[in-house]
Amino acid sequence: MATTNFLVHEKIWFDKFKYDDAERKFYEQMNGPVAGGSRQLKVMLPSSPEAPGQAAPGTSSGPGASSGPGGDHSELIVRIASLEVENQNLRGVVQDLQQAISRLEARLSTLEKSSPTHRATAPQTQHVSPMRQAEPPTKKAATPAEDDEDNDIDLFGSDEEEEDKEAARLREERLRQYAEKKAKKPLLVAKSSILLDVKPWDDETDMAQLEACVRSIQLDGLVWGASKLVPVGYGIRKLQIQCVVEDDKVGTDFLEEEITKFEEHVQSVDIAAFNKI
Repeated sequence: MATTNFLVHEKIWFDKFKYDDAERKFYEQMNGPVAGGSRQLKVMLPSSPEAPGQAAPGTSSGPGASSGPGGDHSELIVRIASLEVENQNLRGVVQDLQQAISRLEARLSTLEKSSPTHRATAPQTQHVSPMRQAEPPTKKAATPAEDDEDNDIDLFGSDEEEEDKEAARLREERLRQYAEKKAKKPLLVAKSSILLDVKPWDDETDMAQLEACVRSIQLDGLVWGASKLVPVGYGIRKLQIQCVVEDDKVGTDFLEEEITKFEEHVQSVDIAAFNKI
């Protein structure tokens, strides 16, 4: 009895075989029945020359390999293997493209390094028919120095210089004729017609003497015209006289100042009318 009580308090896993059997059954259900006490999964080797659907050596390919949940894992492994093969093929294509691009870049750099002179003087391949031979070039390609000399030589320079001289002579001749014609043509003078009202001090002012004083003003560009006496009121009359003046020589202000200098007869001067001629 004491021994039994001791075992009760001792921590010993008496039911371990039950758990082992349950674990084995669980994995058998997941992977299928085990042949020969052990089971190997079906694995596709990417580097193997076998077909994608062919099993690798040492793997089971029987019906039990694809039955149950283990068959899904096998299909997944097969798809992964095919994707790896396709990835390797794509890597090969990419490597080929990279090599082709590197060759093109090397060729382009070689063409860029070659100078234009070398390209111009490089021998060109000519396709010659069997019955007719290509004629040898009779003239060698001109060098850059010879091209510069040819450019300096102007075959038509003399003619252009003669034409320029002739055009300059004609232009000078036409300018001279225009200046002569303009000098002979009379210049237009701006003139104005002015009607002046000259008022006396009172009715006792001698209007004839007043008109004589006004007409006594003689200026370059001033021409006196007709005149008349116009009644104002209370027996007073004003002198209304017309004159023509050149605008650039005689101004209206100056003309009024000259008339008002006759203070004994003239009280004021007004412009009754002003017209451009």
